[in-house]
Amino acid sequence: MTIFGNEISPSVEKKAIRQQKKFLKKYGDDRNKNYYLKLVDNDVITNPLGVKVITLSSEPTDFEKQLSELPSKPIIIGNIRMGFGHYRISMAMASAAHKLGFTPLWLDLNSMPETTCTKIIAYQNKLYSTGSRLSQKFSLFNKLVWEPLNYEGFKKLSYNVGDQKNAELMTAVFKNIPKDIPLIATHVWPSQAAIHAGMKNVINAIPDNWPMALHLSEGALHTVQTYNTYWGYKTLHGFEKNKILNPMTDKDIAYTGHYIDDELVANLEVDCKNRIDRCKTSKPIRFLLTIGGAGAQGDFFAAIIRTLLPYIKSNKACLYINCGDYENVWHKLKADIPELSEAKTHFNDWNEEKLFAEKAASNLSEDEGSGIHAFCNKDIFAAVYITNLLMRACDVLVTKPSELAFYPVPKLFIRRVGGHEMWGAIHSAEIGDGTQECETVAFASEMIKQLIENPKEIEKMCHNIIKNKELEIYDGAYKVVRLSEQVR
Repeated sequence: MTIFGNEISPSVEKKAIRQQKKFLKKYGDDRNKNYYLKLVDNDVITNPLGVKVITLSSEPTDFEKQLSELPSKPIIIGNIRMGFGHYRISMAMASAAHKLGFTPLWLDLNSMPETTCTKIIAYQNKLYSTGSRLSQKFSLFNKLVWEPLNYEGFKKLSYNVGDQKNAELMTAVFKNIPKDIPLIATHVWPSQAAIHAGMKNVINAIPDNWPMALHLSEGALHTVQTYNTYWGYKTLHGFEKNKILNPMTDKDIAYTGHYIDDELVANLEVDCKNRIDRCKTSKPIRFLLTIGGAGAQGDFFAAIIRTLLPYIKSNKACLYINCGDYENVWHKLKADIPELSEAKTHFNDWNEEKLFAEKAASNLSEDEGSGIHAFCNKDIFAAVYITNLLMRACDVLVTKPSELAFYPVPKLFIRRVGGHEMWGAIHSAEIGDGTQECETVAFASEMIKQLIENPKEIEKMCHNIIKNKELEIYDGAYKVVRLSEQVR
């Protein structure tokens, strides 16, 4: 077995095959099963992004007829729900595809519980979520296990072998999908599964700014958001210790820039102008806190909220909190911080949440720019997408340096979850649209105070964002979609 012409030892391959057999025994083999597919609308993203969702049907369907009746040429956005990041990148790709005249077809391999594919992904997702939470609670576990795994373990070329063997078991849902439809995968497993299923036109949109063999999908075009990742993947440097490896070719990899939604890029200048105007006129600084996944950093966020409370009371700050689809996280925060009982809640009413975000971005009234506002929606699409809408309205996004590190909004980075995320903060600080990573609560709190008391720092980030747009740094999603027409 080889990966980009690099020999893999028989022992590594045998280990991967043993793992594959364990999954087969535990979850079954459905590769010869005929799953019926259909296209359905989604209440949150069909209207703004033109998305149709691919889902299973209990009855026979004429899937190809549905495809032929689409208003424009289809492009599949292959993803999985693992935290919020891969869904968010998928929304960026769908937004860009819709803008460029495609009909995006949403294919979540983690949304079909009948399939072997979903069972395997759900199992691995549970392991990753557990590790994330433990890493934030126990510093020794983080130092000895989680950081090394995310930073060096996933980087090893041998790690990719196991994923490739697992992806062979994820192909069943592709059986009734025409093999020439372009597919953009925002996680490596849909890309690997599509390649194994015989899809002819696959783009593997790599997240993060730290090259890892985990993300390799030979046979796909790999796209990256930074030149640091471009050279890391191009040379496969460090993927096998103390060894120079055969490189990827120009047909295997391309730099595109950041994967950003069309509506964020198109409104970038006016949103930055609104931020600068609020800073100059001493309006409350709007902070957006995104508590993703299973709330792994809940204690860190609680400390940040406590830092902000005096400024909110004196009308120097406003706080938006998105708890995603984890209402239990909100109740825990309220139990820890009694002052949050006075917050205005925007829960499980997508039309109301969307209207609030639109009014906040347009500065139509003062109500949206003061006090504390909490958001939560049991619908995963609404839980993710409300952050995208609130990004336009906020002055500072408070986030770990994962997929949100690449978004065109001033950012305050808190402690990472996994060593690979560190490089997202480094990249953002270097292009001037975010702070350094604040690894401690004390450092994050001090940074908040500096931004409130010296809002010119926010203005500087806004000016850098505008300059970055001129350099097409935020045009990555458009470029990925355009490349999908050229892959074959």
